[in-house]
Amino acid sequence: MAGSDENNPGVIGPSSLQGGLRAGEGGKFVTVIGQNRRALRTINPNLVEGRPHRCAVSKRPLSERNAVCGKIPPPIPQHRPVTRKFAAQMANKQQLKPEETKKPIQSVSVPNEPDDCSIIDVDDQDQDVPMFVQHTEAMMEEIERMQEVEMEDFDEDPLLDIDNCDISNSLAVVEYIGDLYKFYKKAECAGCVPPNYMELQYDINQRMRGILIDWLIEVHYKFELMEETLFLTVNLIDRFLAIKQITRKKLQLVGITAMLLACKYEEVCVPVIEDLILISDKAYTRKEVLDMEKLMINSLQFNLSVPTPYVFMRRFLKAAQSNKKLELLSYFMIELSFVEYEMLKFPPSLLAAAAIFTAQCSLSGCKHWSKTSEWYTSYSEEQLMECSRMMVRFHQKAGTGKLTGVQRKYSTSKYGYAAKSEPPTFLLE
Repeated sequence: MAGSDENNPGVIGPSSLQGGLRAGEGGKFVTVIGQNRRALRTINPNLVEGRPHRCAVSKRPLSERNAVCGKIPPPIPQHRPVTRKFAAQMANKQQLKPEETKKPIQSVSVPNEPDDCSIIDVDDQDQDVPMFVQHTEAMMEEIERMQEVEMEDFDEDPLLDIDNCDISNSLAVVEYIGDLYKFYKKAECAGCVPPNYMELQYDINQRMRGILIDWLIEVHYKFELMEETLFLTVNLIDRFLAIKQITRKKLQLVGITAMLLACKYEEVCVPVIEDLILISDKAYTRKEVLDMEKLMINSLQFNLSVPTPYVFMRRFLKAAQSNKKLELLSYFMIELSFVEYEMLKFPPSLLAAAAIFTAQCSLSGCKHWSKTSEWYTSYSEEQLMECSRMMVRFHQKAGTGKLTGVQRKYSTSKYGYAAKSEPPTFLLE
């Protein structure tokens, strides 16, 4: 044995042993088996391609990065040779239950690999979810909960601040507008008349009053006066007739004199008295007009500053977010009410709100009264229904009979053909 040859495979040479003779062994060779020192290049390269251990890291080429990023495990190569390690793993896998072979695989990419995209297969189902995943899920649940609360609290008809857009407009007096209309609501009763005042008149009746108002609406239209002038004219006539008895011959004189006073209060350019006499077919003289003017202004105690329906119309139309079509139709409704004596039982603010509500129903084809309109008018839909139904009836018969001044006025292009709109008859049901 001492003369062993390297070429003889049955002979063990000293270079193949890690230990030599141990003392006290009687001269026998004792082989001490240590760690295998074979170089890595001598390892069978097929062993590297074997199925990795559950905690092992397997490298994939650059072409399979997309599959890894999509968390789709690549298929096992079919050309892999069978080794002892691979065979043992396949035998263990066949002994597992079917449900254990369907364990989810989590793919975790290693960012520090420049050329390869590595994954770690995790088979443990009881492993804790990473903290960033828990945080993301909790955040998404909170967002969904907040969205559900917002949807529950969302109001399709919110209460709007109609004065917010006029904060920089000094003429809108936003600081005082609320107090002004509170005062108008309290003072409107001073401008109202008893709904049965015609019973005190012995020579005129409510039919004559309607003819006078209808004629004055046409005069107002011919003279191209402001809307405020017409509203104040009607108010002055009713207030004067409520306290003074007038003969039917003087009734037209009361009308043109009331318009003269309203023009002096509202207009910049006042029609001359001769024009008013001419429009009345010269039925009166200049002196008669001036005498009636003195009588009226003294009977009313020079109180011309009363809130008419026009004051409330401007505010309520703003709350309704009106357009030109709604505005013209609302004025058409309220001017129809001027001719009717029975509408005197409603205060000016209610007349204005009901006219806008009726016009909205006519245009939309359904009942529409927003929370904003209800807030700024202080009238609910139920409170407006009686007055609104009466306006619908007036609209239905506007083109019939002798009192057609309002109908002809609002059948022109200047007033948007508002009279030709369909009345909301469903309010009568």
